[in-house]
Amino acid sequence: MIALIAGTGDLPAAILHRVQNPVVVCALAGFTPNIDVDISFRIERLGSFLQALHERGVTEICMAGAIKRPPVDPAAIDAATMPLVPRIQAAIAKGDDGALREVIAIFEEHGFAIVAAHDIAPDLLPPEGVPTQVQPSDWHKADAMVGQATVATMGQGDIGQACVIRKGQVAAKEVADGTDAMLAKFHEEYRDGEEPNGLIAELSDFVGDALKPILDKIKDTPPEAVTADDGILFKAPKPDQDRRADLPVIGFETVKGAAEAGLAGIVIEAGGVMVLDLPSVVETLDLHGMFLWVRPKGAV
Repeated sequence: MIALIAGTGDLPAAILHRVQNPVVVCALAGFTPNIDVDISFRIERLGSFLQALHERGVTEICMAGAIKRPPVDPAAIDAATMPLVPRIQAAIAKGDDGALREVIAIFEEHGFAIVAAHDIAPDLLPPEGVPTQVQPSDWHKADAMVGQATVATMGQGDIGQACVIRKGQVAAKEVADGTDAMLAKFHEEYRDGEEPNGLIAELSDFVGDALKPILDKIKDTPPEAVTADDGILFKAPKPDQDRRADLPVIGFETVKGAAEAGLAGIVIEAGGVMVLDLPSVVETLDLHGMFLWVRPKGAV
């Protein structure tokens, strides 16, 4: 039997509908998913929760959906959880990937196998290519390389999996509030801002010689010829993250936010970002004249 530890968002429902074996739906208190829950637990009673899973016959755990770090009430910690307190405190103090690695280690040490959401639902990982009518331009390909470098740098600090790149510049970075909040902030603060200067030099400095083939194509295009609508949302996993949990996801709300922000399209890393309801995502992007590029990692 598998336990689905469900957070917020649409991913838990998508996973639940694809699970073939009996499933126990669990939720951390304060983060109610949009599916029925069998067991609600608190972090202060994690030890008792693990015992309850064993009693239910659970052997596998899948984590899906958004969960933020919960506050811990020392007075609410039960006896079964007390031995785990130092590790829980250490996990909460780490970045997102570090915290998940510690939680995964605790689950595994208690005899549970961790199953990735995309292993249950491999169809949520779209194939490489551009399924939309609109194709990315050479400018967008250049911006995607900046996006890849940006997410890699962000990942070293274990913060965020997405950024907005506009005319070769990093216009916004995802933080704890998530991609939707980043897009809303970009819409408010950046879209009508001043035009950047020195685009070619900055792009060259950012990603080095790998960008030269594209720069050679577009070097004669003045920055003012690129409209405000030529920014992209770039989303990819953090380098070396444990992909059994917290793999990035996009869906209709992501497309809506990107469209409202005036972006030209969305670029995601092939094999590293799940797409909820791909046909609807593509249809919506087509309606907005935007593109989706499922980009091979390191593509030029």
